[in-house]
Amino acid sequence: MLRPDLLLQPTPKGLYCPPGDFYLDPVRGAVERAVISHGHSDHARGGHGKVLAHPDTLAIMACRYGQTFAKSMQALDYGETVEINGVTVWLAPAGHILGSAQVVVEHKGLRMTFTGDYKRRFDPTCASFEPVANTHVFISEATFALPVFRHPDTGGEITRLLHSLQAFPERAHCVGAYSLGKAQRVIRHLRLAGHDAPIFIHPSLEKLCAHYQSVGIDLGTLITVSSGDVPKAERETFRGEIIVAPPGSFEGKWAQNFPDPVIAFASGWMSIRQRAKQRGVELPLVISDHADWDELTETVREVNPEELWVTYGREDALVRWAELEGRRARPLRMVAYADEAG
Repeated sequence: MLRPDLLLQPTPKGLYCPPGDFYLDPVRGAVERAVISHGHSDHARGGHGKVLAHPDTLAIMACRYGQTFAKSMQALDYGETVEINGVTVWLAPAGHILGSAQVVVEHKGLRMTFTGDYKRRFDPTCASFEPVANTHVFISEATFALPVFRHPDTGGEITRLLHSLQAFPERAHCVGAYSLGKAQRVIRHLRLAGHDAPIFIHPSLEKLCAHYQSVGIDLGTLITVSSGDVPKAERETFRGEIIVAPPGSFEGKWAQNFPDPVIAFASGWMSIRQRAKQRGVELPLVISDHADWDELTETVREVNPEELWVTYGREDALVRWAELEGRRARPLRMVAYADEAG
C-alpha cells in the first residue's frame, strides 16, 4: 500500500496530491487544479485554473465570485468518481453547509478522506454527514475539539429565540449569522418551528438565499432591508420581527434602523460567555456548523481509520485524545483556515 504522505502532503497552499497534481481547498494563491470541499471563503477562492466540486458548491462560488471564478469547472455529485492523473476522487456528504463534501482520494490501495469542515447533527438545508468506510487516513478539522464544547440541541436554541420574540414583542430581534450556511439554516429552522412571518435580511444574504430557494430549500418570505438608513417612520415596522444579517452588520450604524434591538448571535462560540459579552450579544444562540467534541471523537471511532490527521483548530487536544486511545495521529497545522464563524 502507498505511504500516506506520498498521496497527500500539507503545503503552505493546502493539501497537495503529487501523483494527481491537484490541491484540496487551496487558499494561498491560485493553483492549476483544485478540488473544493465547500463554498466558505477560507476553503474556496476564485482564480484557480480547473475546479472540481459538488454542483451546489460551484453555484455558490459563482454567486460569490462571479461566473468566471475559474478557467474551467467540473461538477461531481456525491458518490460519483473521477480519475485525475490516475488518482480516484469522489465526494461524500459532510453535513456542514449546502454542497459541502468530504473529498475521498484513492491510489494504489490507499484511501484518504479529507472532511473539509463537517458536523453530525440535523441540518434541514444540506445533506447529512456520511462516514466513509474503509478509510485508512481520516483528515479531520478540530474547530471545537475540547471537551468543554458540547453543543445543545438546535431546536432548543431556536425555541429560545421564539420565546424571546414572544416576551418582547416591542423589540426587533437582530440575529447575527454567517452569510453562507448559518443564515439559511437559522431561517429554515425557524420555519420548521412554525414561524411563518416574513423574515428581514441584509442585502448581502439575498443572492445566497435565492440560490437555496432555487434548489428547493423553502425559506419562506424574505424581505431585504436597505443597507443604508431606513426612514424613521418605517423603523416601527421592525418591532416584533426577526432580522438576519452577518454578525458585523449589527455592530455599526445599520443596527440603528431597528427599534430597541435584541442582539442575538448564532455560533458555536456563543457557549463561551466572555465572547458573547465582548460582542454585546444579549441572546447568544449556540448553533454551530461544526462538530463538537463528542461528535468529533465519535466520528473518529465510527470511521476507525488507521491514522488520524488534524487540519486546524484545537489539533493538539484531538491528537492527544487519539493517542490515548492507541491511535496514530498527527497535527497538520493548516494555518490558512479560519474558525471564527463557528
